[in-house]
Amino acid sequence: MLHFRPKYSGLYKPQHFYDLHESFINYHRSERTMKRCEGKVPNKTRLTFPKCFFPRCGAGLPSQRREGRLGPSEPSRCHGDRAPPAALSAQARGERREGRCACALSARAVAVETRLSGRARSAAAAMSSGPEPGPGIRPGTGTETGTGTGPPIGPGPGLPFLPGCAIKDPTKTSFHRSQTLDFKNGYAFFRLPREGIGGEALFANQLSQDELDDLCTKGTTLTYGQVKKPAPSLFTPAFVTYDKKVLKFDAYFMEEVASSPEENYRIRQVGLYYYLEDDSMCIIEPKVKNSGLLQGKLMKRHRVPKNEHGDYYHWRDLNLGIDLTIYGRTYRLVNCDCFTKVFLESQGIEVNPPEELVSDPYTEQRRAPLQKHIVPAGPDPFRQFLTYDTKVLRFYAIWDDTNCAFGDHHPCIIHYFLADDTVEVREIHKRNDGRDPFPVLMRRQRLPKIFVDKNKNFPSCVLEITDHEVQEWYSPKDFGIGKTVTLLGRTFLIYDCDKFTQDFYREKYGITDFQPVDVNEKPLEKVPQVIPPYNGFGIPEDSLQNCLSLVPKPPRKDIIKMLENNLKVLRYQVALESPVPEDKKRRFILSYFLSDDTISIYEPPIKNSGILGGKYLKRTKVTKPGSTPENPMYYEASDFTIGSTVEVFGHRFVIMDADEYVLNYLERNAESFPAATVQSIRDHFFPRKVVVETTSSGIPKKDLDDLIVEVQKELKLQEPFNTRQFHEAFHHFDQEGSGFLDKTRFLNICDRFHVPTNTILLKKLIDYCSCDEDKVNYREFLLAFPSNLFPEAEGQDQQLNSQLT
Repeated sequence: MLHFRPKYSGLYKPQHFYDLHESFINYHRSERTMKRCEGKVPNKTRLTFPKCFFPRCGAGLPSQRREGRLGPSEPSRCHGDRAPPAALSAQARGERREGRCACALSARAVAVETRLSGRARSAAAAMSSGPEPGPGIRPGTGTETGTGTGPPIGPGPGLPFLPGCAIKDPTKTSFHRSQTLDFKNGYAFFRLPREGIGGEALFANQLSQDELDDLCTKGTTLTYGQVKKPAPSLFTPAFVTYDKKVLKFDAYFMEEVASSPEENYRIRQVGLYYYLEDDSMCIIEPKVKNSGLLQGKLMKRHRVPKNEHGDYYHWRDLNLGIDLTIYGRTYRLVNCDCFTKVFLESQGIEVNPPEELVSDPYTEQRRAPLQKHIVPAGPDPFRQFLTYDTKVLRFYAIWDDTNCAFGDHHPCIIHYFLADDTVEVREIHKRNDGRDPFPVLMRRQRLPKIFVDKNKNFPSCVLEITDHEVQEWYSPKDFGIGKTVTLLGRTFLIYDCDKFTQDFYREKYGITDFQPVDVNEKPLEKVPQVIPPYNGFGIPEDSLQNCLSLVPKPPRKDIIKMLENNLKVLRYQVALESPVPEDKKRRFILSYFLSDDTISIYEPPIKNSGILGGKYLKRTKVTKPGSTPENPMYYEASDFTIGSTVEVFGHRFVIMDADEYVLNYLERNAESFPAATVQSIRDHFFPRKVVVETTSSGIPKKDLDDLIVEVQKELKLQEPFNTRQFHEAFHHFDQEGSGFLDKTRFLNICDRFHVPTNTILLKKLIDYCSCDEDKVNYREFLLAFPSNLFPEAEGQDQQLNSQLT
């Protein structure tokens, strides 16, 4: 008898029930055919189905039906009778397909069908392959029943399972474990693996044998799905739930006073705090200034013992209107905050009505207003001292000292001491006011207001003034806002007072107007400064400093611009625009210095021209025509274009040419210059570049290098000369800096330095450097004359220079 218990998982669904039984029949037939061919079993073999495969629906079944032994004469009444699919009648099949049966199989039972079908095919293949597989090998698969991490290994047909006889499956190349952790919509979740080691397909939701046994005991609720259990509530610890939640009670306690005749006890008001997170308590008394008591935290936070049996106070023991004894001191709880009341009521505790907080009788007595004593009519210096001690009237005044030489308005503060009717004057000093830093202008003393008529024989100079010489002294009624007082010969104007002084005059004299007097000096009208016209000496900025200060200072320069553009000079060749015929042939070099926007003009001397060359204009700023001395406009680099006219102090110059550095600088900083200026320079240099490219393209560069090497070899056989001076001679005669010279002048320079220009190689090099019949590019020619061509000549020149030095 063949028993089979498939290991699968999932819930049952009716649509897969019929196909699942057909898979069992196919597997049964393949096993039976294989064993019949081997001669081990008869043709008829009964199939026993497990209990868990057919769920029970309805009443209990006989033992033969639970074991799957139903005869042909006993048709199946229900899907749950556990009859094999072959024993079901056509009517029962139809009812099952229409869903009339109360049982259902899982949707994932299809995986069992696929697996069983594969096993049936494997069994049929094993039947035709030959001998029976050995122990530990699955029938028809040739794979060991054990598990491993490598590829499936098994012996070949007829070979023992020994080392060297194993065959690996070449189709399996991946042996890693499948990924089971993933994220979906930002949440991490766990899923079952879909592939096993080696890439074998795994059934998505396999159940264990215990879970399958539990499914057998389920009732008919499987038809509509198992009732889902509610998810268990999340556990939150008490210290998290009650974190920062405190019950607050207002309380007081009575403290006995034995050392005071004015009070026998005192009432001290406190706040009792109960922390729900750890059932701890603390007691805090608000601090009262100058109370003389140790107030603040009377009891630190901890769990307070309730009795001698080890119990602690709990929030259930707290309520309003009760007495709470803690460490021998009894507290009366009279009120609580809103949170405490809501919390206690939510826990089923009936909160008592609040009580009135009892005040301390001695404190209330101290707060009561004192009875004013009747002041006697006569002055009493001692009573005045006790009444007005530390009470001072403060007035803000101005001492006008402008009548004296170098006088000024001095701000002062007048202090009137009510305790003894003395007056003190202090001067307010400011930083850099030019006065000695003595704060006290008049020391504290009684100041006389009216003197008694003096006798003729009374000395005019006395050291002290007594009450006999003074008829009236200064009193508080003599001071007030807007009044002028004369103190020891100095006149003070009172313009304001402080708040205490205002309260004193309001209470004693009934004065209510304390509007301050405005003593701020009106600013003098500033006379506009008239700048005289420019006289033509120096630049306008420099001559303007004589009008701004007595000691003129040089105008400020742009240091950053000077550092960035240091040694950067734009040179142009200009011609003088003049009606004199002799001046039309004169050529000048205009240099524009980018560091400070200055211009200098130099005229190269020409022999036998009758005009003495040299410096024509020293380095200075040049204003544009039409600018005013008040708002001068100077020439900038963007104003110089080919063909433009520059007017320098009445002389007009026309720009004829420019240095190559000008073109390079303008192209590097094209964003800082107008496009017309850059394009003008480019158009001027374009024909010259075409000529250079045309002359350079006649011979390949490699041939030119070989020619230069041959020329240098030939020159080393000649008499050495100073190549540096040879270079300087060419640059000296090229005043325009174009790199070209007349052929006649070019040959004259070569003859001066005894260069053999009649040789074949040098003639070939000169022909290569010639642009046309009259011009020679001497810069390409000088490539054959490096500075180290004749080192002995350079050494002799250096030795001669050292001797001369």
